[in-house]
Amino acid sequence: MPKKELVGKVVSNKMEKTIVVAIESRFPHPKYEKQMVKTKKFKAHDEKNECGIGDSVRIQECRPLSKDKTFTLVEIIERSPDAQLKESK
Repeated sequence: MPKKELVGKVVSNKMEKTIVVAIESRFPHPKYEKQMVKTKKFKAHDEKNECGIGDSVRIQECRPLSKDKTFTLVEIIERSPDAQLKESK
């Protein structure tokens, strides 16, 4: 069975080797057809502690690493402007 891959933004990186990624899903309201946004947060394993808040990342499903952590970081798609400024200093 293929592993689930999701793309989202990093919301928190305050834990050791763990990031919190917010995934947005858009769908129409069943009755009124207005576009609605639902946000779900997942904890993911970041082995090198390289993600910053606001980065756009791809995470992949894996075996449970802890009670809440069942995803690992695959790649950083785009760095946030704040993270780029801190690296250049």
